[in-house]
Amino acid sequence: MHSNRGLSRRNCLETMNCSWGTELWDQFDNLEKHTQWGIEFLERYTKFVKERSEIELSYAKQIRNLSKKYQLKKNSKEEEEYKYTSCRAFLMTLNELNDYAGQHEVIAENLSSQIITELTRYTQELKAERKSHFHDGRRAQQHIENSWKQLESSKRRFERDCKEADRAQHYFDKMDADINVTKADVEKAKQQAQIRHQIAEDSKNEYLTYLQKFNKDQHEHYYTLIPHIFQRIQEMEERRVGRVRESMRVYTEVERKVLPIVSKCLDGMTKAAESIEAKMDSKQVVESYKSGFEPPGDVEFEDYSVSMKRAVSESSFLNARGESRRRSRSKLWPLLKKNKGTGQEDYSHLPPEQRRKKLQAKLNDINKDIQKEMDQRDALTKMKDVYIKNPHLGDPDSIDPRLEEITQSLEKLQFEAQKFEGWLTDVERKLLEKGSESQRRQSSHFDSQGNTPLTNNYGQNRESPDGSYTEDPSTETMQLKSRSTEFDDEFDDEEPLPTIGTCKALYPFEGHNEGTISMAEGEMLYVIEEDKGDGWTRVRRNEDEEGYVPTSYIKLFLDMNAKGAMTYI
Repeated sequence: MHSNRGLSRRNCLETMNCSWGTELWDQFDNLEKHTQWGIEFLERYTKFVKERSEIELSYAKQIRNLSKKYQLKKNSKEEEEYKYTSCRAFLMTLNELNDYAGQHEVIAENLSSQIITELTRYTQELKAERKSHFHDGRRAQQHIENSWKQLESSKRRFERDCKEADRAQHYFDKMDADINVTKADVEKAKQQAQIRHQIAEDSKNEYLTYLQKFNKDQHEHYYTLIPHIFQRIQEMEERRVGRVRESMRVYTEVERKVLPIVSKCLDGMTKAAESIEAKMDSKQVVESYKSGFEPPGDVEFEDYSVSMKRAVSESSFLNARGESRRRSRSKLWPLLKKNKGTGQEDYSHLPPEQRRKKLQAKLNDINKDIQKEMDQRDALTKMKDVYIKNPHLGDPDSIDPRLEEITQSLEKLQFEAQKFEGWLTDVERKLLEKGSESQRRQSSHFDSQGNTPLTNNYGQNRESPDGSYTEDPSTETMQLKSRSTEFDDEFDDEEPLPTIGTCKALYPFEGHNEGTISMAEGEMLYVIEEDKGDGWTRVRRNEDEEGYVPTSYIKLFLDMNAKGAMTYI
């Protein structure tokens, strides 16, 4: 039997087909410790996966919060930024990042459902199974120990009875050899010896019986019961190791399954980056800030040598007036730089090109609302027809209030649309006229004799020399008040200024502010003072009516004799 154990051990080492019942028949306590360690390792691995899942959830939450933090907020100034390709690419990246966070949530969810939950349940089952196996092992151990105790007890009893029988036999032999002892005493001693011998014989038989029983129990214990119990413990332990192996494989597969989607998210981020176009952004800057104005013309040549031929008093007067005007301009230009423009419904505070875009966008929104209301009206009309044909479905009259409400809303929207269409048509017409005017001016920029052109001295489109826009009514008031206070004293006692040309009103101007004069579109006026860089030209309607009008609202026809320069348009 021992040779079989040695052969089995060699086979175990060579083929890895080991049996704990054969190889570890005497290692009950060590197997108990090892299986307890196996359960603790399983619980430790489960805790590891649980913490990994919590990390994935926390990471996904932080990524989502980060994406949400930088997402475009509705009705915010940031909406304007997302017309640039770089900002749109950033928004796409944030969306992909949000999906990327979702994949980490999937990892956490799958780790929890496929590993943590399963291992937690399996650990409880494993503990119960282990407890059952070692309970059977202890019971078998207790049984063999009891059998051994019985054998030892019968052996000691047999030994004692044998000694008692030897003493009884020795006493009988002594009594039988003594002539002084009566026959009755000898007979009594003989009977006592025979009894002791019988008891010893019975003890011997009992000892032999228990010996045979113990040997049988021991053989069954070490070659049947213990191998069977240890085999079940080995199978349990191998299942535990196999479950750890499978859990570790699932651990990697859980992450591997989301890799294609993660890869798509990363591809989306790459695609977003590649969608950035510097040229497109540059074009968008033009679209966003293009005013539609033409650049200011050349500064006219002012021949101060003419004043040398005049009288000293006249020259002094003109010089004083020129100095006064220069001082006025130097005071007005800083005010123009502070111009911010005030919002108005028709966007008239904006430059023409920006105004056109705003009007078009507003008109598009109104048309969308009109289409939405028309769709609702059509749907309610169909519903009313159904109710008329099938009264049991509903009351047709119940729909009328809603139809009336939609009709009123449509009328209001259509009125708004007509209003904005009118403004849009007007601004587009003016832009077209200015474009044609610009082409004519460029074609006639220099005459054939090379004379220096006389241009609209920075008055074009109501810009100052620094390019700021001056259509803000508040700024207009400040300019006119400034000019009025500067020049009131200058002109109180003077003779009327001479006419230096004429002008035609391109657009109507109300002229509510102090120092201004109203004009109707197409009206012809006399020019008595040119634009000195502040965006205003002084004109006269008759002897009693004169004032300032926006230079960008008029078309000038200067008298060449008055200034020694060519007429410009």
